[in-house]
Amino acid sequence: MTSLFRRASETVPLAVCLLMAGAFACSRTSPETAVDRPPAAASPAPDTRPKVIVLGDSLTAGLGLVPTESFPAVLQRRIDDARLPFDVVNAGVSGDTSAGGLRRLDWSLQDGARVLVLALGANDGLRGLPVRELKRNLASVIERAQAKGIVVVLAGMEAPPNYGAEYATAFRQAYRDLAKQYHVPLVPFLLDRVAGQPGLNQADGIHPNVRGAQIVADTVWAVLKPELERLSAS
Repeated sequence: MTSLFRRASETVPLAVCLLMAGAFACSRTSPETAVDRPPAAASPAPDTRPKVIVLGDSLTAGLGLVPTESFPAVLQRRIDDARLPFDVVNAGVSGDTSAGGLRRLDWSLQDGARVLVLALGANDGLRGLPVRELKRNLASVIERAQAKGIVVVLAGMEAPPNYGAEYATAFRQAYRDLAKQYHVPLVPFLLDRVAGQPGLNQADGIHPNVRGAQIVADTVWAVLKPELERLSAS
């Protein structure tokens, strides 16, 4: 396109050339009149640290919070403070169920994934979905991650009480059974010390506020930290 405008400048008056060229110069600019332009900013180098993928729903995504306030972001600060060489990736999608997480697992386990924090099931419980489906989906996620040599940390969830005690008990037990079956560390309840606390949740009473997200991160960190220390020492 520039050569086209240059040929036009040789055959038409300057004013016409400028109208045709727009942002392009219709004649060569001398070094004395050239406008200095700052060099283009270099693209940041990709983070090559092993990845900690947090696969979850809106609780992970940080619905209602800015990205730096989500509990995976707080985990990253805990990791940095501990001088451990890991990069946290927030793979939370609002509204996701265990089935949704399973469907997008291969996309979520990007190159360099070393640890998977599996934090799904809250929406299964809210919708009263069958516990056997929850257990089957989570088992598939664990199996596929372990087949890739990825360490799994399982974060448990509680079902709301409106579906009855039998459902709530079976829901809770599913996580314990999976942790035992696949020999993975378990966070018994992701929202421990946060669920049901008005001062730690947003107006909907479901999603943690800034302080609540920090407590969630601390709950996960207590189980995750030893795994990261072990991996970094190996």
